Amino acid sequence: MKTKLAFDFLVDKEANTMSIKKEFAANRQLVWDCFTKSELLDQWFAPEPYTAQTKHMNFTEGGYWLFAMISPEGEQHWSRLDFQHIQPTDHYTAVDVFCDENGKPNPDLPQGNWKTSFANSADTTTVDILISYGSLEDLEAIVKMGMQEGLTQTLEQLEVLLSTLSQ
Repeated sequence: MKTKLAFDFLVDKEANTMSIKKEFAANRQLVWDCFTKSELLDQWFAPEPYTAQTKHMNFTEGGYWLFAMISPEGEQHWSRLDFQHIQPTDHYTAVDVFCDENGKPNPDLPQGNWKTSFANSADTTTVDILISYGSLEDLEAIVKMGMQEGLTQTLEQLEVLLSTLSQ
């Protein structure tokens, strides 16, 4: 019998945050790699039917990941994640912005400050993601854009990928 893995998603309008906790049936190193290597991120980091495509990845402090989420019709939505602090297999922090294909931030759209942490038990790895926004308006704009549904689908795609990589 398959064990149900934990998954919590909380939008806190007082703290202007989204808090996501997802448990995966995979070892910590593999889960870490899926969050930090572009060839793996491209396989899961977009809600269906979108796909992710990396243009640039430098997973170092001061480096960044520039990628597009591409619709089935070929429409591209660009984002950039600037890495601030990295503690390998434990956590990293980054600033997430919407941008153009060259990585120039769009000042009209909210930016999020991410802290992504990894912990393991005997058979699972739990990922905790805390995304902070500068204001309630920014948080509400991201919610209205479908971030909760999109990130939920994206993490479910990671779960499927991990099940194939863990075999």
